[in-house]
Amino acid sequence: MTKRLQSHFESVMKHFFSLLHHELRALLISPSTYAAGVLFLFLMGWIYWRILLQYSLAPLDGLPASMFFQLFWLPVFFVVPLLTMKSVAEERRLGTLETLMTTPVNALEIIVSKFFAAYLFYCLLWLLTLAFPWVISIGLDSTAASRHLLDGGALMGGYTFVALSGLLFIAVGIFASSLTRSQFVAAMLSFCILFIIIIGMRELQEETIALFPWLGETLSYVQIFKHLEDFSLGVIDTRPFFFYISNCALVLGLSVLMVEAKT
Repeated sequence: MTKRLQSHFESVMKHFFSLLHHELRALLISPSTYAAGVLFLFLMGWIYWRILLQYSLAPLDGLPASMFFQLFWLPVFFVVPLLTMKSVAEERRLGTLETLMTTPVNALEIIVSKFFAAYLFYCLLWLLTLAFPWVISIGLDSTAASRHLLDGGALMGGYTFVALSGLLFIAVGIFASSLTRSQFVAAMLSFCILFIIIIGMRELQEETIALFPWLGETLSYVQIFKHLEDFSLGVIDTRPFFFYISNCALVLGLSVLMVEAKT
């Protein structure tokens, strides 16, 4: 029994890494991937420049890195749809998904490989933004100013939040793509769901707390901006980890069900 389980596990992992390699290669040759990368780096570079410009005009509270990550939602709304819209929808439109399901791989392996390919690229784009404070700090003569830009706590907290929340965001994009054959529809669905999760939940919390103050603590558990605030202050709580990982697993599970139901 043990040898059989070990053989099955090795087979699953072999299929997964083969599919992951295929998905990464597909992302690297997709024009939408490069469009997402260019738009992301241009937008985030412009945002960082505007933040530094504000600091040069008048002293502001907080660190540049903290203000930078407060606008994480702007690139999420277009990067995630661009990275994930083709993942399942395009394969279903071309008929390759049905062909793939006739091979020894299953829907879970397909969805997880597509998820990790998009997630790795998403994290890579964010890691590239480390060049912004690093390049600026090199050009500064002031050691204090360089330390202000490269504050380890703010950067570590911000990037930890980005990596953790990205699990849920990419999973939502994969799920949206599993619902349709159209890339455009998948992108719009992904955008709408992400908007509800990030912005809609924030507005809902404010309205609900005004009517039912005793629900404030409960609603803060699902408030993404509150999670970012805690991470940027160095407050590491296990609840956000459970929130993002469990909801990521739930959404990917729904994606698997959609693939199995439509093939």
